[in-house]
Amino acid sequence: MPETVKIRKRGVMTLPKGLREKYQLGEGDVLHLVDVDGVFVLTTMAPIAPQLAREIERMRNEAGLTIEELLSHLKKTREELTTERYGDAPEGASGA
Repeated sequence: MPETVKIRKRGVMTLPKGLREKYQLGEGDVLHLVDVDGVFVLTTMAPIAPQLAREIERMRNEAGLTIEELLSHLKKTREELTTERYGDAPEGASGA
């Protein structure tokens, strides 16, 4: 579920309370921010996330895909795999 945050003075932003509670985050916890061509990934998982983001970005560049094309392809692939595993969604159901 997307969340919205606002950048305040000195670049400070507040994570929504629900997310802080869900992931048991508190004052002093360190998060890692990875910039993937303008898409920011914020994670508590330090060692692999930056490495994974760099590898995805390298592969995306090699394939000549934009971020939008990559995300569209990922969504389509997820829908195909979900249909393959669980069958077609009931009529009127949304995959969003």
